[in-house]
Amino acid sequence: MRIGITCYPTYGGSGVVATELGIELAAAGHEVHFISYSQPFRLSGRDGGIFYHEVPVSSYPLFEFPPYDLALASRMAEVAEFYELDLLHVHYAIPHSVSALLARQMLAAKGRRLPFVTTLHGTDITLVGLDRSYLPITRFSIQESDGVTSISSYLKEKTIADFDVMRPIEVIPNFVNCDVYQPIRDEAVRAAARCKLAKPDEAILMHLSNFRPVKRVVDVVKVFAQVARAVPAQLVLVGDGPDRSAAEWLAHDLGIHAKIHFLGKQERVNELLPLADLMLMPSELESFGLAALEAMACKVPSIATRVGGVPELIDDGVTGLLYPVGDVEDMASGAIGLLTDRTRLDAMREEARKTARTLFCSTKIVPRYVSYYESVLANAG
Repeated sequence: MRIGITCYPTYGGSGVVATELGIELAAAGHEVHFISYSQPFRLSGRDGGIFYHEVPVSSYPLFEFPPYDLALASRMAEVAEFYELDLLHVHYAIPHSVSALLARQMLAAKGRRLPFVTTLHGTDITLVGLDRSYLPITRFSIQESDGVTSISSYLKEKTIADFDVMRPIEVIPNFVNCDVYQPIRDEAVRAAARCKLAKPDEAILMHLSNFRPVKRVVDVVKVFAQVARAVPAQLVLVGDGPDRSAAEWLAHDLGIHAKIHFLGKQERVNELLPLADLMLMPSELESFGLAALEAMACKVPSIATRVGGVPELIDDGVTGLLYPVGDVEDMASGAIGLLTDRTRLDAMREEARKTARTLFCSTKIVPRYVSYYESVLANAG
């Protein structure tokens, strides 16, 4: 198949999933065309079968805000026509599904059918889409999609309830390439790599996100502060965003800034995650929890919040520990309990990897997308 993919190419879960999906589809022999305003950050530019098409956005004095959605629709239609795409797969409803709908109508005027699939990722439904300015167009674009998927049952049910969507929604969870995200089997190699971040007797806690308020990065620092008072430990923060400064100030005020590594955005997080003992994910809301899944594949359990789709990923007490939002005290206590009980932590590490391999590996999930594409194309006639 020839598949067009549109996503937000910057740091964020929806862009990561869309990019990894394109890479996996290309590896399986499909032709993938990314259409966005910049190249997705996880694309190496050397992947066979993958092509990137930039969306140029002109700036005129008349426009206070350049109309990206219209430029995107035009580029979608052009790429689909020039490269004979079979379908478009857009990630994040606003504005991508609206642009895909316009592109489909533009090509329909030429007698060509271009089906499109919309994947709902989270804040496009739980935050942006519920804004009264966007709710009607979000509902309309979902209804008009040729296929709709969501990354969790939680998100599917919320979409149906909040948007009164009447059409079927297929749940296809996020995935991870278990050959790329895996533990370091040679303990000597792992120990040598860990020495760059911590002393041999120190635990490494890690957090990976875009540092938006919903990720509660300040809570990460608060949890770590309590952990560091009980056991030797270091905290590694991967990512960047609006709440980084608040986290830095808090670390300084608590006198633990020397134990915290702010690494910023990292492209090869698969090389960092296996170095951690625990992942901290105290988010206010997660429709799935991709960072936790990537960590699980590397044998790293998560201390996380019991919100959204997280319980569909993390089995509380088996592959991680779940707590109410803001329960810093208990999250810290849970982390300390695991770090001081190596037998329990090792068992949880094994179960985390087993769950990732059994349920969420790309070899399990990507074929489901391919089958879904085939059903959409068959129904589109």
